[in-house]
Amino acid sequence: MSWQTYVDDHLLCDIDGQQLKAAAILGHDGSIWAVSPSFPQFKPEEISAIIADFNEPGTLAPTGLFLGGSKYMVIQGETGVVIRGKKGTGGITIKKTNLALIIGIYDEPMTGGQCNMVVERLGDYLYDLGF
Repeated sequence: MSWQTYVDDHLLCDIDGQQLKAAAILGHDGSIWAVSPSFPQFKPEEISAIIADFNEPGTLAPTGLFLGGSKYMVIQGETGVVIRGKKGTGGITIKKTNLALIIGIYDEPMTGGQCNMVVERLGDYLYDLGF
């Protein structure tokens, strides 16, 4: 299965009639493995800051999480494993696996809980496979 299939079929799936606004699978170095067409153009330093927060939790909280120039307020996550952010009526969930970052961006009417479920489920699956 290609990485793009994981984005198209697993991250952009329907959950109670809702779908993520954008999704991606990136390497820890920021390399693009697969992205949805609507995923924002991001800067390498944005990915570096996210990885730094996974390695040293709490570094993003004072400044916020930036992706594609959008700022998200960092909310509860799972230390070293999941970072969650909120922006207006939407937000972001980032799950770290052994080799990749699984990223989902949502907006209403999808909820944060639905986004978390989609992203974290795929992340857990890929982690268990060694990715």
